[in-house]
This record gives sequence, structure tokens and C-alpha cells, in this order.
Amino acid sequence: QVQLVESGGGLVQAGGSLRLSCAASGRTFSSYGMGWFRQAPGKEREFVAANAWRSSNTYYADSVKGRFTISRDNAQNSVYLQMNSLKPEDTAVYYCAAAPPATQTMARMTNKFEYPYWGQGTQVTVSS
Repeated sequence: QVQLVESGGGLVQAGGSLRLSCAASGRTFSSYGMGWFRQAPGKEREFVAANAWRSSNTYYADSVKGRFTISRDNAQNSVYLQMNSLKPEDTAVYYCAAAPPATQTMARMTNKFEYPYWGQGTQVTVSS
């Protein structure tokens, strides 16, 4: 069982930066794949970024590639999302999610249905 708590959301102007954090409980955190997803009002939850338990494997949605960076600190049981050059269309509730160790491929890690564990979400609002 993994419990996740996000923090770091807020209001920022376009072009600004935010860093989201996700603190995880559980002794096997280092072996879980970790992902960030977001959901804007009236839209489906969409993939943003993911990091397989082997930290060299990271995946990004095309819409955030080059602007967002996912990282993890297994010693701190935490995963982060550094968001730069934010745009109004990045406005959404951002969710941290954890997937079992077997979930390693890009096809699976970009699929929200592969993640059984979710945080409560943190709001990110980008003003124009």
C-alpha cells in the first residue's frame, strides 16, 4: 500500500515556475513507478510525466516536454515536478500517482489506468 500527498501548487503568472512535491509512504517506494497527471475543468485526467523505478527511464507528454522535469529522491520517499515557462493552458489540478514495479514501459506508465495509488491533488493556476 502506498499513500501519496502532493504540495507546492499555487497561482503563478505565465512564464513563471512552480515545483510540485509528492511525499509517499511505504517501504518499497524506490521500486514503484511514479507519475504526474493533471485534470482541467471539464476535461479528462491526462498524463504529464512519469519516472520508472529505474530513474533513467522518464517520459513526458509532448505538451510539457522541455518545460517540465520529473525527479525523485528515494531516500526521502519523494517525487517532484519542476514546471518552468508555465502557460495558462497548464492550469489544472495536478495529481501524483504510483504504479507497481512491473509497470515500466512508456505505454503503461503514460496510462492512468495502470496507477492504483493516487494523491488528493494540488491546484496549479497560471494567469495570463
